[in-house]
Amino acid sequence: MVDTFTVEQRSRNMAAIRSRGNRTTENALRFRLVRYGISGWELCSPDLEGKPDFVFPAAKLVVFVDGCHWHGCPKCYRPPASNTGYWLMKFKRNRARDRVVSASLRRKGWKVLRIWEHEMERSPLTAVERIRRLLGSRPSRSRKSLNFADSVAILRPSSRKHEVV
Repeated sequence: MVDTFTVEQRSRNMAAIRSRGNRTTENALRFRLVRYGISGWELCSPDLEGKPDFVFPAAKLVVFVDGCHWHGCPKCYRPPASNTGYWLMKFKRNRARDRVVSASLRRKGWKVLRIWEHEMERSPLTAVERIRRLLGSRPSRSRKSLNFADSVAILRPSSRKHEVV
């Protein structure tokens, strides 16, 4: 299919599209953080490099929930069949940016945790326990089991900052 825009017009259009993240996966993690009583986090901090999905300011911990496709998961990534040269470079740049952002945040004293989308789909409790370990909390006693679809269906939008009252 031939593009009807010039290269400059297409570039301008694409640059105007702002990411909203992988809401389904982020919401599944958010649900579990609330479910397991993990508090003190904020959503999508625009003040930090890389715009982490979750920030625990008191523990200086940032959590990125990376989509397997866009971030080139070694287990799940499948390259697109068309325009392969463009997409190969796009995914390489994404992975390189992820490394640079993580290294920069670590130099500034932050702990960085990256969770793959497939981890939230297949073993969400493991992801929660990784966060809990980095926060220095004890492991969950009750290993409540909800599947990915249940957690997404239950979520409702709320404030950007989460605190237990």
